[in-house]
Amino acid sequence: MAYYNQTRTDSGIERLLERTAQVFHEAAAAYAKHRVYRTTLNELRALSDRELADLGMHRAALRSIALEAAERT
Repeated sequence: MAYYNQTRTDSGIERLLERTAQVFHEAAAAYAKHRVYRTTLNELRALSDRELADLGMHRAALRSIALEAAERT
């Protein structure tokens, strides 16, 4: 009598736990990028117009500069 026996090493619970860990990892990475963005933006906003001009920046471009800094992390 022949029979077929299949064992699965990847259960549904393991896949659920892996996906949950992935979601938390992605959320932590997004939060870290947001913190870099906020910190950079706050530091740039604290500079005077003269200091920004010395750096070759305009106040209108501060958000895009902070966004670029966050994307590089």
